[in-house]
Amino acid sequence: MKSYVARPRMVERKWHLIDADGQTLGRLATEIARLLRGKNKPQYTPHIDTGDFVVVVNAEKVIVTGKKAEQKVYYRHTGYPGGLKETSYEAMLERKPTEILRRAVRGMMPKTRLGRHQLKKLKIYTGSEHPHGAQAPQPYEVR
Repeated sequence: MKSYVARPRMVERKWHLIDADGQTLGRLATEIARLLRGKNKPQYTPHIDTGDFVVVVNAEKVIVTGKKAEQKVYYRHTGYPGGLKETSYEAMLERKPTEILRRAVRGMMPKTRLGRHQLKKLKIYTGSEHPHGAQAPQPYEVR
């Protein structure tokens, strides 16, 4: 009995459209990461990019539970000594609402070249409009 291994040229990619309005941040991010990696497909192979493209609209309307809206802090480093910068969830929601979802999904992806390549298939937009109409993304219902 032979094991099936997907080939990059044989992977069929779909486009999914997800509406983030009223969705919980972590639950939405896990579903997006699953689609980007291709774990929803029977031909999933860990070292091959078998994932689909994901378009997320209404990213600014994602919700967090509990006191995370007041207490969650995002960190980044400038690269200089003492260059640790903090941004609260509320400030990030005002300034870059798409970055909240992108960071949540990035934390669930592999920390390798493959993970960075798969993350490029994620397109996040504020509002309900997106420029990917030509790709005809199919609406995807998050459980």
